[in-house]
Amino acid sequence: MNIAHPPETVRAYLDALQGALKGCSPGLISDALADAEEHLQGEIASKPNLPEADVLASVIETYGTPAEIAEEYKSMEASISGPFPKQEPKPRQHPGFFGVIGDPRAYGALMYMLLSLVTGIFYFTWTVAFGSISISFLIFIIGIPLMLLFLGSIRVLSHVEGRIVEGLLGVRMPRRLPAGAPVDETIWARIKDALGDIRTWSSLLYLLLMLPLGILYFVLAIVGITLPLALIGGSLEGLVTGRSHIQFSDAPFLDHIFHTAPGLILAMAVGVLLIFLVLHLAKGVGYLHGRIAELLLVRL
Repeated sequence: MNIAHPPETVRAYLDALQGALKGCSPGLISDALADAEEHLQGEIASKPNLPEADVLASVIETYGTPAEIAEEYKSMEASISGPFPKQEPKPRQHPGFFGVIGDPRAYGALMYMLLSLVTGIFYFTWTVAFGSISISFLIFIIGIPLMLLFLGSIRVLSHVEGRIVEGLLGVRMPRRLPAGAPVDETIWARIKDALGDIRTWSSLLYLLLMLPLGILYFVLAIVGITLPLALIGGSLEGLVTGRSHIQFSDAPFLDHIFHTAPGLILAMAVGVLLIFLVLHLAKGVGYLHGRIAELLLVRL
């Protein structure tokens, strides 16, 4: 955007900034928009006697055009290193099936799957219990601040979950809380704004979904960890002691095979193969859940 024709409203500036950041992660765009809106609104509030267009024209000279701000955020994001390797823009050689053993994203996703049961239970309990109390007390005066507190807690929990998702799944999520309502806004206006924000409802849906998803992830992770370890450990014990504990009561032929040394070696090989399969499964779950988190938690 040419600085000679700067945007005349904050909304126009934010739209131009979002367009300049097209192709970046939603989390980065969300942070950039929130920072810019807070700065611009603060400048406008400090000069109430000037038109919004004049204030923006003056601020852009020091703050920067949308294109300049977008480039700064892209450069800053590229310079920040995290626990996971940056995604290469160019295609690179695939590490292969066994290369997942050295991929930190697989282990982060597996840890997230184990943690998700605890967070899912907490999110669901908090949302249902606190939400029910807030709604039931709306007929009293105390219900209004309770509702505001509940809606605020949804945003805080969503932000906390976003930090967990970024830390364990490597998905760029917003690193700052959404800007609060103006100080002079009434309580009813704040509630109306929160209820009219689609991200309030999508965040609420995400927190409720985390219970069934958390149960599913936890079961997959536990079975995926214990089954290959049991096969490997049981086979090693059988080879050392000569007594196999692998039983197939409904298949005598298989039961006989896994009581022999070749059968135990085969069971051990299956257990090792399952480790790689589980890591690939965890990585896939992490990728899919990261997309769900971006869709439901990131405000643009």
